[in-house]
Amino acid sequence: MKKVFKLQDLDCANCARKMEEAIARIDGVEAVSVNFLTQKLTLSAADERFDEVLNHVKKTMRKVEPDCQIVM
Repeated sequence: MKKVFKLQDLDCANCARKMEEAIARIDGVEAVSVNFLTQKLTLSAADERFDEVLNHVKKTMRKVEPDCQIVM
């Protein structure tokens, strides 16, 4: 499954790069892209594990950029 999420409070391109690299290392992530200019996160993961992977993504985001959130 592939989903695109709007991000809030992503402050710099370097943080977006760090976040993308950290998320890519999460088990179950097939592909990830964090775009600073559009403030979007594109995430691909297996359908049956998507919610689990998304929870890990949110935790990882908080570690890299504590103010950044996924807008649902």
